[in-house]
Amino acid sequence: MQEIGIGLVGGGYMGKAHAVAYSAVGAVFNTALRPRLEMVTASSADSSERYRAAFGFARAAEDWRALVSDPQVDAVIIASPQDTHRAIAEAAFAAGKPVFCEKPLGASLADARAMVAAAEGAGLINMIGFNYVRTPATQYVRQLLADGVIGEVTWFRGEHTEDFLADPDISANWRCHGRPNGCMGDLAPHMINCALALMGDIAELSARVETIHPTRPGPNGPLPVDNDDHGQMMVRFASDVMGHLYFSRAATGRKMGYAYEIHGTKGAIRFDQEDQNAVSLFRVDGPEAQRGFTKILMGPAHPDYLPFCQGPGHGTGYQDQIIIEARDFLHAIHSGQPVWPTFRAGLAVAQVIETAFASASDGRWHSVNQD
Repeated sequence: MQEIGIGLVGGGYMGKAHAVAYSAVGAVFNTALRPRLEMVTASSADSSERYRAAFGFARAAEDWRALVSDPQVDAVIIASPQDTHRAIAEAAFAAGKPVFCEKPLGASLADARAMVAAAEGAGLINMIGFNYVRTPATQYVRQLLADGVIGEVTWFRGEHTEDFLADPDISANWRCHGRPNGCMGDLAPHMINCALALMGDIAELSARVETIHPTRPGPNGPLPVDNDDHGQMMVRFASDVMGHLYFSRAATGRKMGYAYEIHGTKGAIRFDQEDQNAVSLFRVDGPEAQRGFTKILMGPAHPDYLPFCQGPGHGTGYQDQIIIEARDFLHAIHSGQPVWPTFRAGLAVAQVIETAFASASDGRWHSVNQD
């Protein structure tokens, strides 16, 4: 076994998830590379030291530049705000280090393009953090589609809906300002990535993007909300299949509504992340009176389940998705071969989002450019 020094930029919600994942991944998957939590940095020296002590890193860095340039840091994990992603990634690639970056890839389409160019120009391993598509359930759905279990796919509906800003009396916060922090920058990338993974490229779309609550309470009165609360797209995939995508941070009652439904000529599939250890499968076979959706509980027979648990139906959770990501990143570094989703998958999502805003602006159907 060979050690690899991990440098983590960002210590908040996702920073903690990655720290836990890299502490556990060697034991869960018996990886050839064994992570060493070498260095962490955050927004200040005090917070960096606090995260170092809490997460078990050997050292805290005064800023991300010191972390990226440190010779004991072999790979960089970016879990900081999206407007910092590009500079950190470009510096890491220039230093010859592989990079794992949380979604979205950057704060703009220009950032995403530049980050792909930097990664591919350096010839280094790169990955983006679309964790929900890695659940055993969604990996199994990809297998069902590849095997033609539901026949020729005829329609796809996907959503990512939550309700953390459904109440208009919730005070304004950082999520209410700047396009990258709106629903289309925050929640939409996950379901767009899912749709691309399950259905292939989106050829064209028609979108609407709206702000439901234009102001929110502030310390001295109402403050304007300058980004979006929800958006939807009618899409035509390159396969010519129709689809619909919806994203909302104001969907009352929805906590983790990453859900999709796929219709085919021989059956249908339903999945909802709020019940992430089950897939509902309908097959057009047998007597009509006996047909119906069958709930399939995830177990050791499904992808990436057994390393966590030997019992069917016991289930995996959110943190396990991040551990699977860590396994994939380490495998890519060790093998020297890219593992999906790379930065190019993040660019593909950014292209769809940019096209959606263009369509929402002029009310027309737009083709999605593929770089």
